Amino acid sequence: MSRRVVITGMGVVAPNGEDLDSFWSACKEGRSGIAEIQAFDCGSFSVSAAGEVPKYNARPYLPSPKQLKIMGNNIRFAVGASHMAMEHGGLLGADYDPERFGVTVGSGLVPTDVEELGDAIAHSLDDDGKFDVSRFGVEGQRRLYPLWLLKHLPNMVAAHVSIIHNAQGPNNTIVTACSASTQAIGEAYRVVERGQADLMLTGGADSRIDPLSIVAYSLLGALSQGDRAAEKLSRPFDRDRDGFVLGEGAAMFTIESEEHAKARGAEILAEIVGYGSSFDASGVTAPHAEGRGAAQAIARALDDAKMSPEDIDYISAHGTSTVLNDRMETLATKTIFGDHAKKVPMSSIKSMVGHLIAAAGALEAAVSVMAIRENVVPPTINLEEPDPDCDLDYVPNTAREHEVRAVLSNSFGFGGQNASLILKEYAG
Repeated sequence: MSRRVVITGMGVVAPNGEDLDSFWSACKEGRSGIAEIQAFDCGSFSVSAAGEVPKYNARPYLPSPKQLKIMGNNIRFAVGASHMAMEHGGLLGADYDPERFGVTVGSGLVPTDVEELGDAIAHSLDDDGKFDVSRFGVEGQRRLYPLWLLKHLPNMVAAHVSIIHNAQGPNNTIVTACSASTQAIGEAYRVVERGQADLMLTGGADSRIDPLSIVAYSLLGALSQGDRAAEKLSRPFDRDRDGFVLGEGAAMFTIESEEHAKARGAEILAEIVGYGSSFDASGVTAPHAEGRGAAQAIARALDDAKMSPEDIDYISAHGTSTVLNDRMETLATKTIFGDHAKKVPMSSIKSMVGHLIAAAGALEAAVSVMAIRENVVPPTINLEEPDPDCDLDYVPNTAREHEVRAVLSNSFGFGGQNASLILKEYAG
């Protein structure tokens, strides 16, 4: 059984817009959401900028404010984005079979509350200042919130979303690093295509703007430490790029079988027609130098969609602003697209929002749908002097009116995870 799968609703919480319209307007205008970090004092850190969503209020979407105690920012963003997607799709209060309604979400490493955990550890030191595990057995239980663990399990994003919307069908959490939410959408697409559900909430959420994450990514050498204004730091494909900027947020979608959407009179925004995934099998930090895995994911998505490179009108790039990734993605695109690679516009919204890690692909899928809807390609901002090895059309600095009927959206993650989606204008 193979059914057509369509997108009927979208919700976004992003650094440059806390709803779909605000986010899309900012992307078209090339407006960055990257600024100096507000969540904590960065005076002693080598990195002090990020794409934050400060003080996000998820309370309006919750039955009880008590739920906030066991919600990290990633869960709060997902709850807000899911509500907006359900509302956009006309599904709030609608009559649907909860057993045929599922959730698949891209999530990942959930940051530790350093201040809370640090207090418990500080009271567990012996007279010489060394950590005493026996003391922690007492102090940990006294000083940590009893349900502390539930804020930190990766599947809690999908769990909260499913409980709020009574989704009793297939439920999955994808934790494949930076490709997680693209894979989540792809796997949800497969569930509906196979007939195992009629309706899915899918996408991704992440929040790693905390002291431990900043230190961890800095130790990897992944973050930009450039001496520029915050909004100028993320510069995919630019010769002077020196790493990515962390971002946070969520994007969620309601996807349905064509039959289910039509039966309830839903507006169809776009169609999912292709999905491909692969693994580099070459190393856990750097991507394969020749873009082997990325090229395989793109080729598999095209094959799944029964499309050729010439059918693609826009590529929503992974485009992290790291030296190795941007060159690899350029090479992989050339490998699959051949001469057409230089004819198709390709841009990275990470230049405006930073790298949302597990949520990055979902946000880029939202941009892909809006590009199809409005025939506008968002820019790669801060692209002032292209890297000679990055010689494709990255839509520098200004959005472009361009006919967009089909989009390839790519995500490539740490460890060698790769995923590609093809979204297409719906033609009934």
